[in-house]
Amino acid sequence: MQAPPDSAAVGEALLASFRHNFQQYKALADRALAQISPEEWLHQPAPGSNSAAVIVQHLVGNLRSRFTDFLTTDGEKPTRQRDQEFEEPATAAGIAALQVEWHAAWQVLFDLLDELRPDELLRTVRIRGEAHTVLQAVQRQVAHYASHVGQLVQLAKIIRGESFQSLSIARGQSHQFNHAMIANK
Repeated sequence: MQAPPDSAAVGEALLASFRHNFQQYKALADRALAQISPEEWLHQPAPGSNSAAVIVQHLVGNLRSRFTDFLTTDGEKPTRQRDQEFEEPATAAGIAALQVEWHAAWQVLFDLLDELRPDELLRTVRIRGEAHTVLQAVQRQVAHYASHVGQLVQLAKIIRGESFQSLSIARGQSHQFNHAMIANK
């Protein structure tokens, strides 16, 4: 019988899992966004819905707010302009700058994950004044970002239609994919 892992090992595993999940979500979003033009970043599939540009603006604001000075300041920074994150850009001219902000905002999170120690996972941080453990706060963002990345993928699929390049297992290819996975072990 194996001895249970110590708390440091569990903490390291959790931090590695968070980093992996966030990297996967960003990569998925990047691959979806790469399939649409800057003009298509502004496409709203229905009145009142968000374009890819708006979702990216929101994620940029959220990433910066939540993970800048994460352990020492509230995750909802007074400088954040959340309502402005949901304003549609007027033209596609600013999409290149938004893409730069996107990558920089994710880097704030990845830098934090590099610095966090397992013994900090049970520390208390605040988001809008509400107390969370570091573990809870990070898990909260895992779920939040997963939902928005799913929205970005869906938008790219709507825009590209039949020419959308699958980001996972292509339709009708499950058997071949599973066979290849088993054969490579």
